[in-house]
Amino acid sequence: MTTPGSIDDVQDLLAGEGYVCGRALATVVFLGQRLGRPLFLEGEAGVGKTEIAKALAAGLGRRLIRLQCYEGLDAASAVYEWNFPAQMVAIRTAEAVEGTDRAALTDELFSDRFLIRRPLLEAMSPQDGGAPVLLIDELDRTDAPFEAFLLEALSDFQVTIPEIGTIRAPEPPIVVLTSNRTREVHDALKRRCLYHWVDYPDFDREMAILEARVPEAAAALSREVVAFVQRLRTEDLFKAPGVAETIDWAKCLLALDVIALSPQVIADTLGALLKYQDDIARLQGSEAARLLEEARAEAAPA
Repeated sequence: MTTPGSIDDVQDLLAGEGYVCGRALATVVFLGQRLGRPLFLEGEAGVGKTEIAKALAAGLGRRLIRLQCYEGLDAASAVYEWNFPAQMVAIRTAEAVEGTDRAALTDELFSDRFLIRRPLLEAMSPQDGGAPVLLIDELDRTDAPFEAFLLEALSDFQVTIPEIGTIRAPEPPIVVLTSNRTREVHDALKRRCLYHWVDYPDFDREMAILEARVPEAAAALSREVVAFVQRLRTEDLFKAPGVAETIDWAKCLLALDVIALSPQVIADTLGALLKYQDDIARLQGSEAARLLEEARAEAAPA
């Protein structure tokens, strides 16, 4: 599929994949496509940062390549490594043959045949169907040296392998970087990107998201679920539920054939919504009933 020609086209493309996108975020995605700039998306966990890369790849018919970041990730792990076991087998096989050309063997050992392409190198390699979507997820989990490496890689869309040389992307990948902001990412990297803060959605947008992702849920139940989650996010919790948790909770309620929320139902299913015991303990007994009553009042049709 060709790239979207307008902001409205971006919204339609993402909506077709079940991703309800506000105009501000759609604008950033459109500009990233038009200008060939990476997107840097920050926000709380579970608000849809990763999902936008998945929806974009699916909507464009492009391959999604994901680099999941973690503490201690280095350039070698993200770019490439050599298949040492296969190389050793090739060496042993060559040693058993008299008259082996050592120089030719060395060239063969460090050829594409033995190269294991990690996400960054794979994203810069030719792809069927056009440049892939490269998702660099949870960049804030890495450290400064890896950020510095990314700064160079994303500036020129090329990587260097000492044994082979420099490999440059024939067509720059569509890059989406995400951060949960557990630490600040360096400004130099952010300046290479178009930035957007992905916030919790308002009531109407979260209703639209739930209708798109859990269409089998009754409207009345969806309104109660969204209103309760929205109300819950105003409480002093260790980790407020994201949109992902709203969707998971609604699916759990459907699996239990729930048609309306009650304090008992909430207590029984809080593990789908909250992920810390201290937060769950706060919602026991009368507290859940109070929040449910307030949520119903807010969700009541005008």
